[in-house]
Amino acid sequence: MEEKKYLNRICDDLLGQMLQSSGAVLVEGAKWCGKTSTAMNIAGSTLFMQDPDKAGSYQMLAETKPSLLLQGNVPRLLDEWQMAPVLWDAVRFEVDKRSTLGQFILTGSAVPADDITAHTGTGRIARLLMRPMSLYESLESNGSVSLNDLFEGKRDIQAISDLSIEQIAFAVCRGGWPQAVKLKEKSALRMAVNYVDAVINFDVQRVDDVEKNPERVRVLLRSLARNISTMTTLQTIKSDMEAMDFGISEKTLVNYITALRRIFVIEDLPAWQPSLRSKTAIRTSAKRQFVDPSIAAAVLRTNPDGILHDLEYFGFLFESLCVRDMRIYAQANDGDIFHYRDKSGLEADMIIRLRDGRWAAVEVKLGSRQIEDAANNLLALKNKIDAKKTGMPSFLMVVTGGEFAYQRNDGVFVVPIGCLKH
Repeated sequence: MEEKKYLNRICDDLLGQMLQSSGAVLVEGAKWCGKTSTAMNIAGSTLFMQDPDKAGSYQMLAETKPSLLLQGNVPRLLDEWQMAPVLWDAVRFEVDKRSTLGQFILTGSAVPADDITAHTGTGRIARLLMRPMSLYESLESNGSVSLNDLFEGKRDIQAISDLSIEQIAFAVCRGGWPQAVKLKEKSALRMAVNYVDAVINFDVQRVDDVEKNPERVRVLLRSLARNISTMTTLQTIKSDMEAMDFGISEKTLVNYITALRRIFVIEDLPAWQPSLRSKTAIRTSAKRQFVDPSIAAAVLRTNPDGILHDLEYFGFLFESLCVRDMRIYAQANDGDIFHYRDKSGLEADMIIRLRDGRWAAVEVKLGSRQIEDAANNLLALKNKIDAKKTGMPSFLMVVTGGEFAYQRNDGVFVVPIGCLKH
């Protein structure tokens, strides 16, 4: 099979910018999300710590003279550096010694057990979180509506999505894994299944060298998949697992979830806590999310036809897809994503907040019938926010699985996911 060329990633530019302002950049993210390919695109030389022919000698050098592993054209890529955690301090020391920017790129698909990155490297090693591909990166969104343009005040939005509902269902189940994007349909769908099997049987065990029951991990993933895009509590997940005859203590459950976070499988959506005009209590629980919606589809053993026959669950998966894409688009605009829900039931599926304080509220609706309710929700939220403290939203938007992008008479944008880009 002919291999297609490298597909440009949105974080290509981010990585280049970071190398111009830091001695080294740590690129983290889920296995198979494309970290190595992206880093190799800009690297001057590469050290593959997982090279089976050289891994043993690399480990010996790391224990005796790690500086030898840092020699090479810059930026020097250290792939899967966490296999020899001493490399972190070696890079930090070398950056200080050279006093030159753009020296190293470190990539890793797991946070080390002692997470040395949490307390060292400040000012020397920048961090870049990489996710699977967005629909724009996989060339499925035509990118006719830019998130940056909306924040900059562009209001003349008229566009048409090229994606059918069937194509969206396929994109959900295939996921944004770069290699899957290059494969034909049947093989592409298999990749997410292979990813889940690798997580269950190997990756989650490796992350902290604590043995975990593979079937218990699988049942946990199924419970998380069934509750994707919801604020389901740990107790509910625990009860769900017990209903499937897999008893688990709360402590063990937390350990399992922590391990899945450390290999970037789980990426929950935190709650936004703005200043409100009223004293309405704000829910602070995170929404359950995987780093890619295909994980949920794979662990539940469903496929595009399956989710097309269960539109309610398809809606939750579609929201997960939109969260993945919007996280990537927001990151390119120096922003983060949250969700909002208060005790009155008022909610916004996503709040995009930029570092400079600008923000926008987004609702996600697979079909067109719920657009009216979604727009009313967003307008109600706008009126509830204390604009003096939080500022007025830059825009309100309903992201859909439909065909047309436009601005409603009330000012709310309706934009298909197949039209969006950063």
